[in-house]
Amino acid sequence: MIDVSALTIASARKALDSKVFSATDLAKAYLERIEDKNPELNAYVEVYDDVLEQAKKSDMLLQKGVSSSLAGIPIALKDNLLLKGKRASSSSKILENYNATYTATAVDRLKESGAFFLGRTNMDEFAMGSSTETSIFGVTKNPYDVTRVPGGSSGGSSAALGADLCLASLGSDTGGSIRQPAAFCGVVGFKPTYGAISRSGLMAMASSLDQIGPFGKTVQDTRMLFNVMRGQDDLDMTSISQSIWESNAPFSFNKNDLTIGVPWSFVERDGIDPDVLSHFKNTIKELESNGVKIITIDLPLMPLSLAAYYIIQPAETSSNMGRYDGIKYGFHKDGKNGIDDYFQTRGEGFGKEVRRRILLGTYVLSSGYYDSYYGKATAVREAIKKELSDTFKTVNAIAMPTTPSPAFKIGSKGKDPLAMYLEDIFTVSANIAGIPAISIPAGKVEREGVELPIGFQLLGPQFGDDRLLDIAEHVETVVAIK
Repeated sequence: MIDVSALTIASARKALDSKVFSATDLAKAYLERIEDKNPELNAYVEVYDDVLEQAKKSDMLLQKGVSSSLAGIPIALKDNLLLKGKRASSSSKILENYNATYTATAVDRLKESGAFFLGRTNMDEFAMGSSTETSIFGVTKNPYDVTRVPGGSSGGSSAALGADLCLASLGSDTGGSIRQPAAFCGVVGFKPTYGAISRSGLMAMASSLDQIGPFGKTVQDTRMLFNVMRGQDDLDMTSISQSIWESNAPFSFNKNDLTIGVPWSFVERDGIDPDVLSHFKNTIKELESNGVKIITIDLPLMPLSLAAYYIIQPAETSSNMGRYDGIKYGFHKDGKNGIDDYFQTRGEGFGKEVRRRILLGTYVLSSGYYDSYYGKATAVREAIKKELSDTFKTVNAIAMPTTPSPAFKIGSKGKDPLAMYLEDIFTVSANIAGIPAISIPAGKVEREGVELPIGFQLLGPQFGDDRLLDIAEHVETVVAIK
């Protein structure tokens, strides 16, 4: 029997190449574990019925000597990523029973590399949430404590990996939806530079903020996934060409001359859990003792990121949700007439949080309020971009906690949307600025006798993804030593 808990993509790659086990053996091991653990965790909303068939195709590639780093690697997909012929619903009633007519570019590139897919994972409805509690499929549980959330919106993907129900998984990050659940579930979560990975085949929530990214057990694993998925795509005009990337990428990382900036006035804020802050400070001290130069930086506009985000994101959401009308596909509810069909379908097909954000977005875009809200938010966004760009002229990376607290209890924030939105306080700035950011496991804190993971977050400059991953691997080593 394969011990999947000990596997990483890198170690599985070696075992597959040396024929210690096959992709089919690996698929069977994960399917058995999913059958055992998923009923309690609810990480998967569907396990594909052709997993073994997919694995056999991967084995055929391996027998032919295919050298791809991901050949034979089993991956879980967030429920807002399309795989042709498979259901995809963004965990919403309005898209129940929808079958994808094409495959997302990022997923297709993984498939071409020889990877195979175990199933689709639970998420907050249309990626709107930080706890995976708004899904039509019910709540996903944290693998460390089933009374707590796994984070969101990619909570199913992070829980599946944290519970060893897959070897890697994909999520989408609009305001922290990869990094926050990665921190809560003790795995690595990477949000690349906006445009680094094509968004074709990702169900849009907020188009200028959404970014597909990987979850892995190590930084190396996330890099392996990222390198396969990255690159320009004619189906996504916001994807970055290689020439633009190369001409704008910062200098490579030198661990002997590494400078990390910490915005202490922002980090040491009201509402941050004392244990999370203590662990963050200890990690910073360990980095200093290992030769990393730590400097205090001032980011006076960063506290405005959350306010700007919760204007821009609902505005774009209200536009993107307009396509779900119950006419061409998805859930439909008959009304008294054509317009009432529309009202009834959307009223019953969308959950409370989606309806709330559509209303907020429609309001800030409406006549008389556009300049007061949306216009100001976009101006603040540009100012934050410049502030961060200027800061990266003096530091290689910026460090912050990933989340203000460890995983919280299921149901504890459901009646207070503002409290839920504040979960994104440390993560939204990377999306606002379109820069890469990564969360790596950085210890645990005890709650009610249970050890809960927390994350250490690093932000890098635009196009600095490769350098940020190098820095994260170095930090990962230091944290492991600690």
